[in-house]
Amino acid sequence: MMAKLTAGLLMCAGLVVAGSPAVPESDPAAAHVLNRLAYGPRAGEVTAVRAMGVAAWIEQQLHPERIGDVALEVRLAPLTTLRLDAQTIVRDYDRPAVAERRQRQRAKSDPADAPDAPAASPTGDPIGERRPPPTPAQLKNRAVLTELEDAKILRAVYSERQLEAVLVDVWFNHFNVFAGKGPTRSYVTEYERDVIRPHVLGRFRDLLGATAKSPAMLFYLDNWQNVDPAAATRVAQMRERRGRAGRPAADDDAPRPPRGLNENYARELLELHTLGVDGGYTQQDIVHVARAFTGWTMRPREGSGFQFVAALHDRDAKSVLGHTIRAGGGIEDGEQVLDLLAAHPRTARMVATTLAQRFVSDTPPPALVERAAARFLATRGDLREVVRVIVTSPEFFAPAAARAKLKTPFEFVASALRASGADVQNARPLARTLRELGMPLYFCQPPTGYDDTAEVWASAGALVSRVNFAIALAGNDVRGSRLPNNAATRAAADAIGSPAFQQR
Repeated sequence: MMAKLTAGLLMCAGLVVAGSPAVPESDPAAAHVLNRLAYGPRAGEVTAVRAMGVAAWIEQQLHPERIGDVALEVRLAPLTTLRLDAQTIVRDYDRPAVAERRQRQRAKSDPADAPDAPAASPTGDPIGERRPPPTPAQLKNRAVLTELEDAKILRAVYSERQLEAVLVDVWFNHFNVFAGKGPTRSYVTEYERDVIRPHVLGRFRDLLGATAKSPAMLFYLDNWQNVDPAAATRVAQMRERRGRAGRPAADDDAPRPPRGLNENYARELLELHTLGVDGGYTQQDIVHVARAFTGWTMRPREGSGFQFVAALHDRDAKSVLGHTIRAGGGIEDGEQVLDLLAAHPRTARMVATTLAQRFVSDTPPPALVERAAARFLATRGDLREVVRVIVTSPEFFAPAAARAKLKTPFEFVASALRASGADVQNARPLARTLRELGMPLYFCQPPTGYDDTAEVWASAGALVSRVNFAIALAGNDVRGSRLPNNAATRAAADAIGSPAFQQR
């Protein structure tokens, strides 16, 4: 038992990661695909993949809809907020928490409104209680993100659809939104479930369009406030006229308050989501893209979905990357921009580089990137085909690819849990561990997302923290997780206390 568990932990660490197999259908090849296309092998899984055939396993993973995942579904069933839409979350979770917080703030500013408040210390803080405990509504609201974190960890550890779980992480990170920005936290559940996951093996254009219209992205990158300045003036005048006439505002009126042109989303759309930082666009292109997306909005405090408000749209002609968008258009102006960008050769290269960097190396072979980009263009952005080109390539199985990647904290924790056979009864302590390791789930603030290269995660402090977690896990000292044999895992702790444990 101890030898088997030790081998599993070492494989999780990257110490037994495959080199370039002479024959792809080998045990080393099976170990390699499990370390790269999954969150590491579980006990006995290398043998199972070898028996099935590495090529057959890859093909199966490329079609997750064909893979049953009942055991995971049982674990996810208690996480009820995963099935809610954003409007319900805002109405039933966010708004009551906001109301309670405001009530508490009012009570603090006016002691007469809070006769039951604890006595104050000389510093003005309540005696024995510097920070009041969360209210029931606040606790309920916190459960939305807590359950989303739980689900992400459980999918990585237990899902049979491992490649899909990896790709959801890749593309959420690529189209990153920060749950800490205002009401974005209420939209993230829907964003990952309905925008990212269904499209990771579909067409890039569909994924790009879904993110552009998501309330999470609209709010995070401020496009909900992107308004033609002239249109904003017209709407303000219209409201004033309606107010004088005693009539309520129309349902399609602008969000309050109407703003001017906002280039945030346009800039990140070009620089991060499609063409790349060296994509050949100009500041004028950014401005015209922003103009094309005026009126693409939502009502953040209602949790509403995407809305196009024609009254806020810039109807004048636009020019993007030399392509003219005629005057008089509406929502189709933004759609034309998305069509143009999704079919652009530089976008093909960006997608190919993103995937090759995740699956092959931090500096992927240029020839592989070129082939993957060519496949993207030939298939009109079919992401399944681009992934297939990369993960069945000679470069993927080459000696240079072996142990060429450093695990992120999330990959490290998930692979350790898989290899050790841990029964995760409560994932919340694991989410706290990830925060301590510098990778809080759904809380990466920059639109760039978390970096996938070794230089970001490699440091002496990170190594010590990871080894401490490995030792705690082997000693059955990780709260909420139980290992099948405590004595065996303690013996395995010495074998995994190595810098190589971080590799995959």
